[in-house]
Amino acid sequence: MTDTKPYILDSSKIAKITSELLEKRGVTKLAIAELVHFLQKEYFPGLKTEDCLVHVDAVLSKREVQNAVLTGIQLDILAEERKLLPGLQEMIEHDESLYGCDEILALSIVNVYGSIGFTNFGYVDKLKPGILVHLNDKKDKDIHTFLDDIVGAIAASAASRMAHRRQAEIEGVTTPPLD
Repeated sequence: MTDTKPYILDSSKIAKITSELLEKRGVTKLAIAELVHFLQKEYFPGLKTEDCLVHVDAVLSKREVQNAVLTGIQLDILAEERKLLPGLQEMIEHDESLYGCDEILALSIVNVYGSIGFTNFGYVDKLKPGILVHLNDKKDKDIHTFLDDIVGAIAASAASRMAHRRQAEIEGVTTPPLD
C-alpha cells in the first residue's frame, strides 16, 4: 500500500454496495421483510409486510451489519470461485454442519438487538421459511453458506427492533434511543 492519503470510510458507499450485493445474490429487502412478517405477525395484528420494511432498512443502515453482510457474501463468492484454502473450501462449499463460523458472523448482527434477537434468529434458522428455503437449496452453483444465516439475522434483528419499539410506544417513550 503506497497510497499516502489517509483512509476515510465512505459510509454511504458501503451502504450502497451492501444493498447492491444483496440484490445481486437474489435477496431483496422485501424478501427479508417477509421473514420479519413471519416472525411478528402473531404479535402485531394487522401487520403488513410493507410495515416491516422500515425495520429492515434500519437494521441494514448499521455499519456492523453492513460489515457482516459484505464479509459473508465475499466468503461465499470466494467459495464459488474455489479460491479458499483446502479444507476451508470444502467446509464452506458444502455448508458443513460443524462449521459454525457462518452462524457466528450472523450472531454479530443479532447481538445489536439483544436476547430477543438471538431467540428470533434461532427460530428462523431452524424453520428456514421464505427466501431461506432458496438460500439453503444446494441444487445450483451458488454458495450461500454465510448469506442464509446473515439474511435470517437481519430479519431477526428487524423483528426485535419492532418489539423494542412497540414497548417504547406502550411506555410513551418517543425520544432516542428507541432501538
